[in-house]
Amino acid sequence: MISKEKFYDSLKNTSPPTGLSLPQTALWWIGKQDWAKAHELVQSAEGIRPNDRIHALLHRQEGDLANARYWYSRADARMPDQTIMQEWDDLVRQNFAQTETQPS
Repeated sequence: MISKEKFYDSLKNTSPPTGLSLPQTALWWIGKQDWAKAHELVQSAEGIRPNDRIHALLHRQEGDLANARYWYSRADARMPDQTIMQEWDDLVRQNFAQTETQPS
């Protein structure tokens, strides 16, 4: 597992680092602004809360708020009152929180 800092640094590369989970990889593609690639990943694993949460963000980003609300609901979350990139950053922090306490 990589640290959150290494994740952010990896965004200058053309492909995601190895060893990322599916939600982490989707977040990486969002960080690269490849929304379609991120959507393809989370849509391939619907019904898993972290994936559904990212799926909600993607629909919010495209302006499909009704669909976004559906996915937030599936993820037991509410649509946040913040920018898309702030929400993305919060999701990155949540998805890399476990790596903060583990040696890399």
